[in-house]
Amino acid sequence: MTDHTARYGVTIPFDGVPLHEQRAWIEEAAAAGYTDLWSSEAGGTDGFTPLALASQWAPDARLGIAIVPAFTRGPALTAMSVAAMAETAPGRFAFGIGTSSDVIVERWNGIPFDEPYKRVRDMVRFLRRALTGEKIDEKYDTFTVRGFRLGRVPEVQPPILVGALRPGMLRLAGREGDGAIINWLSADDVKQVVPHVGEGKEVVARIFVLPTDDDGTARAIGRHAIAAYLNVPVYRAFHEWLGRTPQLQGMWDAWSAGDRKAAVAAIPDEVVDQLIVHGSPEACRDHVARYMANGVTTPALAIIGTDPAATREALTALGPNAGA
Repeated sequence: MTDHTARYGVTIPFDGVPLHEQRAWIEEAAAAGYTDLWSSEAGGTDGFTPLALASQWAPDARLGIAIVPAFTRGPALTAMSVAAMAETAPGRFAFGIGTSSDVIVERWNGIPFDEPYKRVRDMVRFLRRALTGEKIDEKYDTFTVRGFRLGRVPEVQPPILVGALRPGMLRLAGREGDGAIINWLSADDVKQVVPHVGEGKEVVARIFVLPTDDDGTARAIGRHAIAAYLNVPVYRAFHEWLGRTPQLQGMWDAWSAGDRKAAVAAIPDEVVDQLIVHGSPEACRDHVARYMANGVTTPALAIIGTDPAATREALTALGPNAGA
């Protein structure tokens, strides 16, 4: 594979494997040429623990979270968590923060999903100051901090990236963050998204990959993943903005009517093929390269739909060194 970028990431932890058994997998990822290891935080592990482990198992890898919800930790605790990870892996940690969704924030955590744009903006502004050790005594639009000073200041300030979908948040990512984290979009969609972030900023994309030549299986798995995400209001709005209403209206209508089976069936093949990278490992690597050619600086592959043995094989087959 042509080396389109210095960065090439993969999502951790790997499904179906206990955290304490993932060391060999992390070491194999590094050997396969992945430069970055990116966690997430939704309903599985928290975002920090897998990275703390990986920091010791892959001492040269860059570590990132894509993303932590801006609502689910208070400002001071967020600063402490970020600082601790930055201290654990100096110069190798990137922190991603975003709105998350009403499902995760409100339904799962019992926290009102109010003014998400302002909450992310305020947290970025707070973290910028707090991580330097400055004493913070300030009323922000969405929270107030009285007299907090971080007790352990990281020697290297971590970049702060903003999870973003539509123009307002993408512009915030470029204006006040060090870049954007994007997901659930096609390689061609990247061209519509990246200009809003601005020049010289990092753009991390979580890209869902299923390396198999069985198109039917890949599309069946892909349809279920798409239905699970793209019916969440923030992702529906994103794809309406991207111009997919004609292709996805049938799914949205069926989902709204409570017919989950019909909603999954209504997703066209072309949408699955755009949003889920599938095919041979070589074809998958070429598809990922299109994301990079269109403006993604850091791909973070998420290998989906396979059992642990197949995932482990795919990890090596999809890595940069496989196509060298």
